[in-house]
Amino acid sequence: MNKTLYLKLNQVSTVHDKDIFLRDVASLYSDDAAVMAKCGAIKVKTIHGDHDHRYVEDVLDILRLISEADPSVQVTNLGETDYIIDYRRPRPARLLWQWVKTAWVCVVCFCGAAFAIMTFNNDAGVTTVFQDVCRMVLGQERQGNMSMLELSYSVGLAAGILVFFNHFAAWKLNTDPTPLEVEMRLYDDNIARTLIESGGEEEPGAHVP
Repeated sequence: MNKTLYLKLNQVSTVHDKDIFLRDVASLYSDDAAVMAKCGAIKVKTIHGDHDHRYVEDVLDILRLISEADPSVQVTNLGETDYIIDYRRPRPARLLWQWVKTAWVCVVCFCGAAFAIMTFNNDAGVTTVFQDVCRMVLGQERQGNMSMLELSYSVGLAAGILVFFNHFAAWKLNTDPTPLEVEMRLYDDNIARTLIESGGEEEPGAHVP
């Protein structure tokens, strides 16, 4: 009697153990709970190195292992045909270092954004534009270096950035992903696609059991 197993491989699976089982890289479903448990316990790879690495694998190897474990199982693949195992060595939590890196990134982003805004304002001649607007609207030259134009421009620029990125701390304007989240998702997809198309890098001594 044939038993059906639905297999959905993740594009990228991050693991910390050197023995990697099918349940670690895929979602499984079957009407027969025993089949699902048996297939989930199949070892798909053993990591022999001690360094972080990404490995590109093929669903055909998984189909072969399932067939060897139970020839009566009929597999329906609903996920990826090529997938990536992202092995990360288990490390103790380093909260201080994470906070230091986060603070450094914030400083770099703040200084870079400030420099970009200042150079844009200088190239666009915003000061001259404000002087022309003041002359056209009030009919006189602007007095002083600060006026409501500069104040409203500064507040509007900050508010526009917050609204555009749709994310401030834990609060969001709506449930849509932010532009940063979209770009990070595209970046991760491009990395995964590049690794898969290039065939990945084989670890010396690594094998599929």
